[in-house]
This record gives sequence, C-alpha cells and structure tokens, in this order.
Amino acid sequence: MAMLQEFREFAVKGNVMDLAIGVIIGGAFGKIVDSIVNDLIMPIVGAVVGNLDFSNMFLVLGKNPNNLAVLADLKKAGVPVLAYGSFITVAVNFAILALIIFMMVKQINRLKRSEPVAAAVAPPTPEDIVLLREIRDSLRK
Repeated sequence: MAMLQEFREFAVKGNVMDLAIGVIIGGAFGKIVDSIVNDLIMPIVGAVVGNLDFSNMFLVLGKNPNNLAVLADLKKAGVPVLAYGSFITVAVNFAILALIIFMMVKQINRLKRSEPVAAAVAPPTPEDIVLLREIRDSLRK
C-alpha cells in the first residue's frame, strides 16, 4: 500500500504531468514536421536536383529474385536493402525539428532576460519599532 501511495504522489507532481503533456505535444509536433518534410520540402528538393524521389532511393544488398524496383516491395519480400533515401528524409526532418526547437528556446531565453525585475519592496517595519521612533521624535521636540 505504501508503494502505491508513493507512486500516486510521484505521478501527480507537476513535473511528471508537464513531462507527459510535453511528450504528447511533441509526438503531434513530430507528425507535423514529418508532413512538412515529406510533403513540402522533399518534393521541392527533388525537383531542384532533377525530379528525384528520395523515399524510393535505395541500394539492393542481396539477391532480388523477382527484379522488384520499389522499396516497399523489396522490404515486403525480405530483400536486404540500404534505404539511404529514407535516411536523407529523416536527417532533413531532424534538422528542421532541431532548428525549430533552437528558435523556440532562443525566444524563451530572450523573453526571460527582458522581463523587468520587480523592485525589492522593503518589509514593513515592526509596530514596536514604529512606536519607539514616534516616542524618540516626540522627545526631540
């Protein structure tokens, strides 16, 4: 029972919940970046370098008994392939994601630096000190 209580206290702490939310949002954000890379950037890069489709760039490492020419078909048939086109796409995906995260962290750090620091407010003077000062001032008169 004590372990269950400890786990519950751990699970409801703010850091664990923040991490869970970050993982969920990160997964969704990763899908958006995948779509940007696969559907927008890579077709443009392919058109610029000569109408290439990076997703279907590979090197057959084993025997290709049926002379298959599509990566998905080769993988389904169990033929070993070096899918360097997929790697290029994932590397571009990573670079874009790293750039976006860098820009976000840079912006957050800039906002943190520009936050005005609140002037330190002196704590209120204790009542007995105020009373003693009043007595002192009245004696001076």
